[in-house]
Amino acid sequence: MSTDSLSGPRIAAARGKLSTLDRFLPVWIITAMVAGLLLGRFVPGIAGALDSVKVANVSLPIAVGLLIMMYPVLAKVRYNETGTVLKDRKLLIASLVLNWLAAPALMFALAWIFLPDLPEYRTGLIVVGLARCIAMVMIWNDLACGDREAAAVLVFLNSVFQVLAFGALGWVYLQWLPNLLGLPTTSAEFSFWTITASVLVFLGIPLLAGYLTRTLGEEARGRQWYEERFLPRIGPWALYGLLFTITLLFALQGDEITSNPFDVARIALPLLAYFLIVFAAGMILGRFLNFGYARTTTLAFTAAGNNFELAIAVAIATFGVTSGQALAGVVGPLIEVPVLVALVYAALWARTRFFSATDAPIHPRIADPATTKV
Repeated sequence: MSTDSLSGPRIAAARGKLSTLDRFLPVWIITAMVAGLLLGRFVPGIAGALDSVKVANVSLPIAVGLLIMMYPVLAKVRYNETGTVLKDRKLLIASLVLNWLAAPALMFALAWIFLPDLPEYRTGLIVVGLARCIAMVMIWNDLACGDREAAAVLVFLNSVFQVLAFGALGWVYLQWLPNLLGLPTTSAEFSFWTITASVLVFLGIPLLAGYLTRTLGEEARGRQWYEERFLPRIGPWALYGLLFTITLLFALQGDEITSNPFDVARIALPLLAYFLIVFAAGMILGRFLNFGYARTTTLAFTAAGNNFELAIAVAIATFGVTSGQALAGVVGPLIEVPVLVALVYAALWARTRFFSATDAPIHPRIADPATTKV
């Protein structure tokens, strides 16, 4: 019997064993978005209250949500196995090309194609394109059965390049390239310390906590206890943190989003095209280079995702909290979250048709812990 003939029943059985939280994840995410929009629209002063205390130029409650979201995912990574990823030069080069050459150039082109008459929104989209994902991509990669160790390495690589290259690329895409093409230019005075602080807080803290938890937990109780008893207990908190963060993000600019639906729609179109094109490019490139399903999926998600927390922080710090640039940054997760959730299902569908059946389990949370690595 062929692998394809078995794939349907296996995926159906897998979905049946998922928890209620996992099975209806798109519903919970949409509910969190709506709740955030309603809070921002109808609760006076909530945006000011949320934004009154900041960490790395991001609202303290949002920062807490991001840390809660990131910690369980990074606690799952087998750090002693990341060395094999570093030896995969093809994967590292492919990631750098997609993240730092192809993706920003594509967002620049889409921003000018779709928003030639709206410079603030256009600039905001370009800033989003420069902010490579260092947070939520771990969630999408995990749900799609990607390679956790590879994701951790690629996220770290993106973080280093983010600190080194964000300001320079901002100047290239907002000043040098438009000037070269005879287009209007935009200020690109980004704060190096804003970027550095964002990376250190939203990746460094949970990464260190995850590493110490894995190392000390395995030393004290062994890998079997750690992966079969401890990880299942903390795993759901990643999604709780995700839903909490989404609610607060949309509460911050709920009034702007609901008051300007046509503008939001115009911003959404290039974002939708961007996510679909970059993800497809990552999957096709990984398949062409024979990375296997797990690392191909990781390559695609790390390229398609964007660090909208950093994009929002930079837009607010540079252009102001009520600017069109900041609004474009907030619209980013409005489109990114449901689209990437859909792409999780697309990746699992592609696995059964374009990759070997032995490349990855159907879902790490529902597979038999006695036979499957977590």
